[in-house]
Amino acid sequence: MNLIIYLIAGAIVGYVASRIMHTNSQQGTLLDIVVGVIGAFLAGYFISPLLGVGTINDAITLPTLLVTLLGSVILLWIVKQVRR
Repeated sequence: MNLIIYLIAGAIVGYVASRIMHTNSQQGTLLDIVVGVIGAFLAGYFISPLLGVGTINDAITLPTLLVTLLGSVILLWIVKQVRR
């Protein structure tokens, strides 16, 4: 059950991140989920300790979703820089 919730949260966060970074026309729903999940991992590993916010594994709250969104946006920014 938790896996389904994480995939849904990852899809939503990945979609919002792709809209922010204007990459939504280049990727589909599957890549939105991948970006959201990898962004959550990066955010939990690097950003959460700096900000003192829990990870998405602790609870799905607004602060954890915002940190996950930040991780996803940073991930998309890195991908855009590498593609250039």
